[in-house]
Amino acid sequence: MTYEFNPLVPRPIDLPTAVPLDGPLTDEVLDRLDRAKIFAAPDDPAQWPVWRQRLSEWRTASRRRFGFEDSAYRRPQAAWAARCHAIAQVWLWDELLYDVVSGCFTPDRFLEDTKRFGGVDAVVLWHAYPVIGLDSRNQWDWYRDVPNLRGLVDAFHAAGVKVFIDYNPWDVGTRRGRDDITELASLVDNLDADGAFLDTLKQADGDVVEALETVHPGFVLEGESTVPVERIADHQASWAQLFADSDVPGVMRAHWFERRHMQHHVRRWHRDHSEELQSAWLNGTGVMIWEVVFGAWVGWSARDARTAARMLTIQRAADEVLLEGEWVPLAPLNPAARDIYASTFSKDGVTLWTLVNRGEVNYDGPVLPGDTAGAAYAVTGHGQVNQLTQTARSCSAPDLRVTVPARGIAAVVTLAPGIAEPEWLSPLVTALSELPPVSDSRFPHRLFQRVTFPHPTPHAEPPVPSVIIPSGPWILTVRYRARETCFYQGAPWVEEWKPLSPRLHDARTVQRDGVASNPVAVGVREVSKAEFHDFLKNTGYQPRIANRFLADWVNGRPREGQENSPVVFVDLDDARAYCAWRGGRVPTEDEWQLAAEQGFERAQPLVHNWTDSEHCDGRTRWAMLKGGSAYKAEGSPWYLDGGPQAPEFSVVLLLPGAGLARSEQVGFRCAWDLEEK
Repeated sequence: MTYEFNPLVPRPIDLPTAVPLDGPLTDEVLDRLDRAKIFAAPDDPAQWPVWRQRLSEWRTASRRRFGFEDSAYRRPQAAWAARCHAIAQVWLWDELLYDVVSGCFTPDRFLEDTKRFGGVDAVVLWHAYPVIGLDSRNQWDWYRDVPNLRGLVDAFHAAGVKVFIDYNPWDVGTRRGRDDITELASLVDNLDADGAFLDTLKQADGDVVEALETVHPGFVLEGESTVPVERIADHQASWAQLFADSDVPGVMRAHWFERRHMQHHVRRWHRDHSEELQSAWLNGTGVMIWEVVFGAWVGWSARDARTAARMLTIQRAADEVLLEGEWVPLAPLNPAARDIYASTFSKDGVTLWTLVNRGEVNYDGPVLPGDTAGAAYAVTGHGQVNQLTQTARSCSAPDLRVTVPARGIAAVVTLAPGIAEPEWLSPLVTALSELPPVSDSRFPHRLFQRVTFPHPTPHAEPPVPSVIIPSGPWILTVRYRARETCFYQGAPWVEEWKPLSPRLHDARTVQRDGVASNPVAVGVREVSKAEFHDFLKNTGYQPRIANRFLADWVNGRPREGQENSPVVFVDLDDARAYCAWRGGRVPTEDEWQLAAEQGFERAQPLVHNWTDSEHCDGRTRWAMLKGGSAYKAEGSPWYLDGGPQAPEFSVVLLLPGAGLARSEQVGFRCAWDLEEK
């Protein structure tokens, strides 16, 4: 396949934008700066004052060009967005958030885990992608079908955590109902959601903004990636995905334009988050915590999690200074502080110095410049408040020694002469004393394990017409589409720059091999509705969670004329229960393929088949679907693979809980272990 760009190399749009240090700010120059993600900083410190001045000139000119008006930021109901420093993106069925045994949400357990990062201010409840397209359910159905979702939102609110929902504008090929604006506004109203993540959208249309503000005053829209300058006025936040910084740390364009516009730094596949944390720290912006990316584990190292916790603790304590103080990026430092960079935020005589160490070695030494006056506090020490009281202009303050960990952060607070210690300083130092830096930057690997069940006693003969897989070794070629979900193990990309279309969706091939210890019989056709009805009559089976169970039946029976079609609206546990009743089990994905390649029937309408391929890594569950289905959602590459598929094709289905895995497009067949003859 020929790619339009190398996904391992940033495109020009992704690189930091150079700021011209002389000449007029022409419309062409302003247009280029208006589209920046991060303004690159010059390597030469002598140019930094001019660079800062040019940034201020751009901001003034750009605000004038677009007639910037800040009424959206003055709304009391939306003021929280400017202080939403940490947001967690979480799959609704993440096993920290949902208990598969009880079928209940566990927000307390999830929030307890986020304390590693210093806690979160908001969550994004991701719900449909990458399972949408399995059947005709649209993105709104994938929310509406969740039992007690409003209770989950209420629980987060009770814990002081705001809730974002996810809007997928690309969902145009599933069941059509009301228009998106009506559906989104209705969902916001029903759930009492606080904001919406605009998946793949940099900004929403004006009528969307108006409708959501009507149903929920203060509603916050967070666009993905680079929000246009002209829409910063009505989008209080943006998802700062894959922002490349310059070697000398630069300035985030949207936050410089409007300090109250919150940005959340994120590089979804990276295992080293130190660079985005440093950028957020110097800019006074936030971070997104996203450890399970659509089923793939990309957990944070202990070092980066602790860095986030230290950063967020300070940001929350000093948020007034960060929001309202004078911001000086690349503030002058002591010449001895090599590889150390800083921003200062100053208000009413209180200055917060945010320091980062770009080097690989801890720095321990002076950081403040020689003309610093007043009292100086190294607030990120190991529980020690280092104070140098000064009576006038003193040369001793620059001697304040500060430890800035390798690839880490630190903070200093200075007080102008005569300025009292702010109330938040002493509690902050105490809190930070409990969060010393951690140096362990190893990736916390997490492996998927197959969920196994005991096999029934082998049969002499299969009880139904079957395809026989002989004992012995076997080799299979398996094909799949490289979506963002895992495929047996690991994230699909690690440290790649921006692995989006077309690479995100390209075709992949793997080889699988194994040894069958005994012959296996796989039913020649799927289990029918009539057969499943017999199972219910004979066993009285009741699913642990009844939501969507046999949703297409009427009065406990298949609809007339559908008795011989495949039973659907059953999940993997339902299929296992039926197969156990027949003395068998659900075939594995490999057994299904081996049998299909010999040839078996596919009943109509064509439906995906469950396979006994459930895997879990403690956070995510998934299973392989085989065979494809009659249904195929058209209009977007983000949909799950539908339509008829060859036997070698596999689809990874993340397993949603609360019965949502039951689908009109998924059935199953049985397998039996056979005695060796």
